[in-house]
Amino acid sequence: MNDLLLRNGRPWTPGRPLEPADILVRAGRIEAIGPELAVSDVDTLDLDGALVLPGLVDTHCHLDKTLYGGPWVPNTGGRSLAGRIANGENRRAELGLPSADYAANLLGAMITGGTAHVRSHIDVDPSVGLAGVDAVREAAARHRDRVDVELVAFPQGGLVSRPGVADLLAAALADGVEVVGGIDPAGFDGDPKGQLDVIFGLAERFGAKVDIHLHDTDALGAWEFDLIIERTRATGLAGRVTISHAYAMGELAPDDQRRIAERLAAAGVAMVTCAVGDAPVVPARVMHAAGATLALGNDGIRDLWTPYGDGDMLRRIGTVAFRDRLLADEEIELALAAGTHGGAKVLGLADYGLVPGAWADFLTVDAPTPAAAVVSVAPRGLVVKRGRVVARDGALADVHAA
Repeated sequence: MNDLLLRNGRPWTPGRPLEPADILVRAGRIEAIGPELAVSDVDTLDLDGALVLPGLVDTHCHLDKTLYGGPWVPNTGGRSLAGRIANGENRRAELGLPSADYAANLLGAMITGGTAHVRSHIDVDPSVGLAGVDAVREAAARHRDRVDVELVAFPQGGLVSRPGVADLLAAALADGVEVVGGIDPAGFDGDPKGQLDVIFGLAERFGAKVDIHLHDTDALGAWEFDLIIERTRATGLAGRVTISHAYAMGELAPDDQRRIAERLAAAGVAMVTCAVGDAPVVPARVMHAAGATLALGNDGIRDLWTPYGDGDMLRRIGTVAFRDRLLADEEIELALAAGTHGGAKVLGLADYGLVPGAWADFLTVDAPTPAAAVVSVAPRGLVVKRGRVVARDGALADVHAA
């Protein structure tokens, strides 16, 4: 169903009071939100006071790498970045990766948790070509009415240091992949100017967005932040560039964090943090005070990099809040805002949120407050995508039969 009236909910939007309201959906969009809406010609569901959150947004995961739903595979990747990259590449064929089935399994779990939008980085290198792009597209097609998936052509094993990868990135973008990725231009690829020349050149050529993995720490990572900010200004790509992980941001002195956050905001460069293991997290309070965009993601989920993860963005939001020492309710809501509205900004979603005119993408949870929902990882009741109930009480719904 695309026309729906949900009564007695409590819709949440950052910075607005949490008040009881009905939500009217027509043709997949929110037509009205308000108390006791006078409507009688649509199907009606009573939310019984449930909290209503906008669809969750995972802006950083790796669907092509996942083994979700498959046999248990002991982790053999070690702890170094280079070792895990090599292990992942060497064992792909043995384990049938990339797999549309595993990716679809994971997307199904993400949907039941309320995720409405996903950005997935896809390995592109000479040994795998664009097979990961094809696999993830097939998985997304199986859930085409339940979730939207945006792809990043990601040079996991290096770009300028690996012959042929730049041409493969161009081929992926020519084939419709929306984002060009990068990885540690200095610390891993060893040529920051050369890598940024390729990435931003491809973005300009194909009208693509940019999303760069940046694990480099301390002063090196901070220096690369400035390089990316300056390149964004020079190319006019404000609002289309993201720095993922950004570990150095969590290590800098407070004055340096504020300086970088203010520069990010002025240049229109976003950051994504995933709170992976003991890696530093981007400070939500600093980003919010500067008006800089912060988004969240699950990163690797049940793959050759990590045996952990379940794709639940509400749980990831809570992990980020815990790691960032967000304690007051309004601070915890900063993490929730990053996992919803922040992600929507990174993906460029114009019609997002619990407001009239937006697509009807939302979920319901039984929790007294947004902060309580995050901390308790509250069970999801309904998950609605463009006006259709796509999951209920943790199980996928058959949207094609609706």
